Parts: sequence; C-alpha cells; structure tokens
Amino acid sequence: MAVVVVTGASRGSGAETAVALGARGHDVVVNYREKARRAEQVCQRVRAAGGRAIAVGADVTAEHGPSALFDAAIAEFGRFDAVVLNASGGLELGADEGYAMRLNRDAQVAAARAASERLSPGGRVVFVTSHQAHFSRTHAVPEGYEPIAASKLAGEQALRELAATSGLDLRVVSGDMIDGTIVVRLLERRDPAAVQARRAHGPLPTIDEFAAAIADAVESEAPSGGTTYVGGADYLG
Repeated sequence: MAVVVVTGASRGSGAETAVALGARGHDVVVNYREKARRAEQVCQRVRAAGGRAIAVGADVTAEHGPSALFDAAIAEFGRFDAVVLNASGGLELGADEGYAMRLNRDAQVAAARAASERLSPGGRVVFVTSHQAHFSRTHAVPEGYEPIAASKLAGEQALRELAATSGLDLRVVSGDMIDGTIVVRLLERRDPAAVQARRAHGPLPTIDEFAAAIADAVESEAPSGGTTYVGGADYLG
C-alpha cells in the first residue's frame, strides 16, 4: 500500500479523498494550514476506514512549506509514494489580487518540485482542478470565478511543462461543480444562474464520487499526463 500526501485535506474534497484512500488501505498525510483540530478529525476517519494517518500543518504557499510537509511524511512513514495537489483557493473574503495565482499556480509547481526530489521511485503527483478552469478557454466561467479559473489553468499548464522536462509522473483530475463543496456554496451566492445552469445538465457529481476518482488516479497504472473527467458530459461532447 502507498503513503499519500494530500494537501488541503482538512475539509471538502481533500478530506474525503484522504478517507477514500484510507478505505483502500493506504497511509495518508493530511495537510492543513490552520485547522489542526479539523485535520485530526479527518485522520480519525482515515484510521477508522483502515489506513494510518497523521496531520501535518504546512502552508504550501510559504517558501519552505512543501519541503516541511514532505519531510514530515518521510519522518513518520519512511517514504511517500504520491502527492495529491488538492489545496486551492481564491474565493476567500479578503484575498488579495495575486493570491489565487500564488496558490493555484506558484505553490503547486513549488510543491511538485519539492515532491519530485523526495518521492519514492515510481511515485506520482495528482493535480486536482475543475472543469470551470480546465475548459475556461472555450466555456463561460461563472462570475467571480475568473481569477481562480485563470490561475488553476495556469497551474495545470505549468505542471504539465514541468512533467515534460523532468519526467515527473503527473495525473490530472478535473471535476464539474462538486455538490456539497464550499466552492459551489460560494458560487451560489455570487452567480446562482451559473450553478443552476450546471444542474440543468443533470445531477452534479457528489464529493464522494470526486474523491473516488482522485483515489483512482493515485492508484492508476495508466501513462503519465492523462486527465480524468468527473461529471460535465456536455463539456466533453
């Protein structure tokens, strides 16, 4: 079984991904920035599901944050085999103009670089994104989500460039609006018509479905560089 680091895992898709991995017998490093108690609750769920888990506080946007996170994983488990780059943001109240790009592009690349220096042989990085970002060049973006879409797309492109030049094993998981996540709740306040339009195409993927797809990407033996799509069949048509 693998040792998997999940960034931004104290809530939402990251937390459910951690639990899904634990249920498959993997050991999980639950990364959080501020919510230590919430992260420990996720660890308890991972353990109850069948995996081992530790919570590690580290800000992936800080200069030494990714290195500290991965070194803690190695100190606890002796190695780590995969990283799920799930931490993202930009819709937070009071976030400055450059925050989305620092987190969704710069921090992702820094984390991938730090991981590549420490990953076990055959290890991989899974980048989590949204259809609203992945397809933002060809599809309308919900009002207020534009900085996040641009920065997450930039992050994906930068990671693909890194993988092409370094040999990093990279997988991408892109999801439609995921029911039950804070992003959908925030978008329902800012651009309710956009959320209604997505629901008009059918039920939105659940957070459990999205987490399962991310866990599948961690375990996948498919070639590097592939993208898994969750929901949003109209995007793919």
